Amino acid sequence: MSSSDTNHGHGGSWGYRVEDTADRDLPTEVRDLIARSNRLGADPATTNFAGGNTSAKGTVIDPVTGAPAPVMWVKGSGGDLGTLTPRGLAVLRLDRVRALESVYPGVDREDEMVAALGYCLYGNGGAAPSIDTAMHALIDATHVDHLHPDAGIALATAEDSERITREAFGGKVLWVPWRRPGFQLALDIARIQRENRGIIGCILGGHGITAWADSSAECEARSRWIIATAQRYLDDHGRREAFGPVVAGREALPREQRRAKAAALAATIRGLASIDHHMVGHFSDAAAVLDFMAAERTAALVALGTSCPDHFLRTKVKPLLLDLPADAPLDACKTRLKELHTAYRTEYAAYYHRYATADSPAIRGADPAIVLVPGVGMFSFGATKQTARVAGEFYINAINAMRGAESVSRYAPIPESEKFRIEYWALEEAKLQRMPKPKPHAGRIALVTGGASGIGLATAKRLAAEGACVVIADLDAGKARAAAESIGDADLATGVGVDVSDPEAVARMTDEAVLAFCGIDLVVNNAGLSLSKPLLETTAADWDLQHNVMARGSFLVSKAAAQILIDQAMGGDVVYIASKNSVFAGPNNIAYAAAKADQAHQVRLLAVELGEFGVRVNGINPDGVVRGSGIFASGWGANRAKTYGVPEEKLGEFYAQRTILKREVLPEHVADAVCAITGPDFSHTTGLHIPVDAGVAAAFLR
Repeated sequence: MSSSDTNHGHGGSWGYRVEDTADRDLPTEVRDLIARSNRLGADPATTNFAGGNTSAKGTVIDPVTGAPAPVMWVKGSGGDLGTLTPRGLAVLRLDRVRALESVYPGVDREDEMVAALGYCLYGNGGAAPSIDTAMHALIDATHVDHLHPDAGIALATAEDSERITREAFGGKVLWVPWRRPGFQLALDIARIQRENRGIIGCILGGHGITAWADSSAECEARSRWIIATAQRYLDDHGRREAFGPVVAGREALPREQRRAKAAALAATIRGLASIDHHMVGHFSDAAAVLDFMAAERTAALVALGTSCPDHFLRTKVKPLLLDLPADAPLDACKTRLKELHTAYRTEYAAYYHRYATADSPAIRGADPAIVLVPGVGMFSFGATKQTARVAGEFYINAINAMRGAESVSRYAPIPESEKFRIEYWALEEAKLQRMPKPKPHAGRIALVTGGASGIGLATAKRLAAEGACVVIADLDAGKARAAAESIGDADLATGVGVDVSDPEAVARMTDEAVLAFCGIDLVVNNAGLSLSKPLLETTAADWDLQHNVMARGSFLVSKAAAQILIDQAMGGDVVYIASKNSVFAGPNNIAYAAAKADQAHQVRLLAVELGEFGVRVNGINPDGVVRGSGIFASGWGANRAKTYGVPEEKLGEFYAQRTILKREVLPEHVADAVCAITGPDFSHTTGLHIPVDAGVAAAFLR
């Protein structure tokens, strides 16, 4: 065994709870492993998000016996190298894992070895061991890297991969035929290592690379050398037009034109990708994608599908490719996409039934995860924005691998039957079943106007907390972006500027929303302002300003969003933040209250009109939301305080005392109502106005 003979006297308790150990108390092997993993994972040339795994072996003092214990630390299942921490490591007794070879029942029953790893854990075991754990254990080296670099996969998927491996590496790296990851592949690699002591790693057919060494630094250096050597071979021997010549009419449209077309198609495509499961989307017009779609060999390569398991587990076995020119009319594109989608679902179901057995998991969905539109870009889909974005990144990795393989040979992915054995592997199904139950608004995309403060911001935060992706729109674009950043990164929220009274600005807002997430499910018409004046002091400009923002603005936003909701054919919600004043006649409030009454009736009208498309339209009638309110802070609060004869700082308390419940209404209470009325518990409710006013009898709906 080539593992370290260093004893860590403080390591006994560490073996039980990795996460409780300070970095300074971690064994050297572990510190080196984490640092190496983070460097490799941060470099897109070495691996992709959550792809590959790394390990280290060492010796700790068993806290029970006081004797040295050989252990292995390996990245756990589902972790990401770039962000790996000690908490993400599985920890196993190395001697016990290696002893499994003596009870191995053969390749037909190798899946049983995964459960056997549970008897090899050291202490609490840390993270769940991945399917590659045995490979790391059986390789006789202290440090092991298994990676999925584009250049490595290009060589691994070439039709004559074995010959190319021999030419590229001169015997220092050997080729291993494709085999599904597991115990048998681990035995194969360990045997090759024993029989060829001078080698530093291997190319795994159809899959990736593995490298090893007895120091972390040397292991990383060898991994990088294998990748660089593979890339150098491609550069030196590859054909320039690996995908064939450009096909006239499939070239990339100018940037603004293709993004406008992407925005116009996004909702339709998202609806097609969400027939079986509600999906969030990501759009990319990266040069690699546009170049690939413009080439002669595109259709043939798309039909072959991806090869690396990390790729097709996220991208499905192959994408849907629109077979029309880049400048084809929108209506023609939508019609053809629907036809191709029907054919895709039929073909996917046939693929499933070709290989499914009585023990196979049920079909998980027949919709594409990747949709390619020549001249425009790639739409990728997943349960969350992050998984959608990562799926797209993986398909770009697949494009790079196909380009490399085609440049020096022919791209030859693993057989379709092997893809099925991975995609519908019982172990993959078990991993999916361990995922947490989705939140009520998971997979939904919410657009909140006036979202940078007060009720809008509280609503955006609440919807995001319940799983939604959020587009925060506000007159102040800088504040909208800052509000989005307060919620999370671009996978969770984005901020856009908009004047809701301007139709062109509203159109730009919805375009930005669909380019960010590929659709909209939930609209919250919250943008508003108010001027508190008696009738004789209210000017026509005062009237127009408030009606332009609230009545006209809500109409424009609802109209633009409705087209997206209809194109998606996924139902949806429109919510108006109206007001108690929409039904209550108060003093010095003619323009504001009339605008709110207009909004309230829009709710009823749109509930009737959009119901046939499964879109629910409801309203919220708040009152007295003083704290955190942009409207009250802008002078409305001072005017209302003057009207009622109370100090401005006491206005919230004044409003609370005139309610039935004697409670102050906060932005978060309105957000709670929005979250509830748009959630699954109110799936059959539309045209409703919900008062959130702590009880104002004069505003009771009759």
